[in-house]
Amino acid sequence: MAASATTPSDRSFAGQLSRPVSLALALPLVLLLGLAFLLPVAKLLIGSAFTPGPTAEHYLRIAQEPLFLRILLRTVQTAAIVTILAILLGYPVALVMSRLDGRAAMLVAACVLIPLWTSVLVRSYAWIVLLQRTGVVNNALMSWGLIDQPLRLIYTDGAVVIAMTHVLMPYMILPIFSALRSIPPELDRAARNLGAGPWRSFIAVTLPLSLPGIYAGCIMVFILSLGFYVTPALVGGPQNLTIATLIGQQVTELLNWPFAGALAGVLLGVTLGLVALFRRFLNFGKAI
Repeated sequence: MAASATTPSDRSFAGQLSRPVSLALALPLVLLLGLAFLLPVAKLLIGSAFTPGPTAEHYLRIAQEPLFLRILLRTVQTAAIVTILAILLGYPVALVMSRLDGRAAMLVAACVLIPLWTSVLVRSYAWIVLLQRTGVVNNALMSWGLIDQPLRLIYTDGAVVIAMTHVLMPYMILPIFSALRSIPPELDRAARNLGAGPWRSFIAVTLPLSLPGIYAGCIMVFILSLGFYVTPALVGGPQNLTIATLIGQQVTELLNWPFAGALAGVLLGVTLGLVALFRRFLNFGKAI
């Protein structure tokens, strides 16, 4: 009797919401996205195409001046390098996290999540402290006798890549970890029983089943890298401009909002195009 009495209650909680209720619940988020994101972006893009009147002047300027195309290419190249490094460094960490339990798993998870709780600005300044001429790295190398004078580590493309990889690493680790945790351990044991070694089992079973997590991590890291502003501005300096820092320069220093809108429109178009390519060539979800 007690079991039958709880069944209707369980079913009522487990039932799906009706369409009007679902739309009503989603409406606040839709309004927030529209007012806080879509409306400003639309206003910026309209200003780039209709200031002072209907014109393509700002977009033609981007296409005609090699400097802006070089900055855009550098931004895409940096994002690609950061994404590749995040995969190479983040996948082993995610694999270790997925195979640990208890306190060891909590410790590794804390090491991954704590950077997310720290401001990007603080982490960027930390890299400046490490890489500057009188920083920790140069002092250590000189004290060990490996170099005679400080190396130029800060305000370089390498410093930007290293700092951005560190900041964005959790966005690669967590999706891969989620995909690895969802793989039944029986599959690996079955491969071992069929004669596959550890490496063969990883290549044939674990890696293919974790590809959706890799895909999700690549999308997040790559898109965030394209629009990264704080770290390239602080660690890269003025001589290592990215498209985001160039947009900020046009808005805050030159007050050229129409041209900044054109740059933002180009960045948005490039981002959407590259995401479409990712979905076309790297979406492994349907193959699994």
